[in-house]
Amino acid sequence: MKQTRFSIDGIPVILWGEASGKAYLYVHGQGGNKEEAAAFAQTADERGWQVLSLDLPEHGERREGKEPLVPWQAVPELKRVIRWLRDNGKQRVALRATSIGAWFALLGLADEALERCLLVSPVVDMERVIQTMMGWAGVSEEQLQARQVIPTSFGQNLSWEYLAYVRQHSITRWEAPTHILYAGRDNLTARPVMEDFARRFGCEMMVMENGEHWFHTPEQLAVLEEWTKNRC
Repeated sequence: MKQTRFSIDGIPVILWGEASGKAYLYVHGQGGNKEEAAAFAQTADERGWQVLSLDLPEHGERREGKEPLVPWQAVPELKRVIRWLRDNGKQRVALRATSIGAWFALLGLADEALERCLLVSPVVDMERVIQTMMGWAGVSEEQLQARQVIPTSFGQNLSWEYLAYVRQHSITRWEAPTHILYAGRDNLTARPVMEDFARRFGCEMMVMENGEHWFHTPEQLAVLEEWTKNRC
């Protein structure tokens, strides 16, 4: 499949597929990169869609970069990238996003006229996720506020600034037609939380009961592939 690599305002991207007036923006999750869009891009290309994937801060070609993976950095970047799509002849734009990448998109793209959205294990309530991780680390709000940043044994830094941002930026509007693939064993977002989000914003939600937040086993990837083909 055709791949065109370039940068948008310093953000490394890949444009997959033949020229088309419609394109998906692909946003990876924690630990991902723009190259992981290959399988999705193949499916989208067969249906006449291009795919634009990017490296979020601290990922892919930006692993050693100065920009941190925080919403006040990532959200404006997604807005710039989707503006590039609009300015370069994509009359129809859709979204495919995973985990924290989906949360960034939900925060930043509510005003965009997206044709459809495919969200895999999306984070929809980041405050609960942070509180869950604080529980894992045995950290109280008072401790976090006092120390501002606390490293954890599972590799995630807890940040008081991040928590304060999350509380000031909740998801209150999302109008795009949206399909969610949720894992029954998701350890970040409880099923009632995801069901409530889907109900509030009219999303179609499919559950893989024995799936995990990260779809990675052959069985999980087969479900992901079938779900994608049916909704792309």
